[in-house]
Amino acid sequence: MSDLDLLTQSLARNVKRWRTERGFTLEALAARAGVSRGMLIQIEQARTNPSLGTVVKIGDALGVSITTLLDYEQGPRVRVVPAEQAVRLWHTDAGSYNRLLAGTEAPGPLEMWDWRLMPGESSPSDPHLSGTFELVHVTAGELTLTVDGVEYRVPEGASASFEADTPHVYGNDGEVPMEMIMAVSVPPVR
Repeated sequence: MSDLDLLTQSLARNVKRWRTERGFTLEALAARAGVSRGMLIQIEQARTNPSLGTVVKIGDALGVSITTLLDYEQGPRVRVVPAEQAVRLWHTDAGSYNRLLAGTEAPGPLEMWDWRLMPGESSPSDPHLSGTFELVHVTAGELTLTVDGVEYRVPEGASASFEADTPHVYGNDGEVPMEMIMAVSVPPVR
């Protein structure tokens, strides 16, 4: 079984599990997440590989991390994630990518990401739930971070934090690859 098949099946099982645990109907979760009921049915039946944006919306609506949605088993108190098991959820032909390095539910979803953006590329993000915060630390190049239409330059070695409940874009306007580590904290579902 391929890694993609394992991820698709884990996502199917975990979306259904968390939807049931939260007491959401397909219609209720679709409305909360802003995705179609048909898409949720396809996800829960492991018949599609949704975009990263769709997975983020579903995780936000359920109040769980992407790690939790893709995890095939509950881990011990200490969970070591080998480098080869980091999950690459987005990439471009030019070499840009993001990888989910680790995540936990403490008290809401908390995720750590590894990002690389090639020169001239960007990755937009829809607003997350109110109370979601992101921290970024640039390890190479310069990040052009646009939050709610305002552009910020984050050079190598610098960090930034922001409330992510507004549209935001990670971009590389430079001439060299930009690399960063990002942490995302999502509030627990009430």
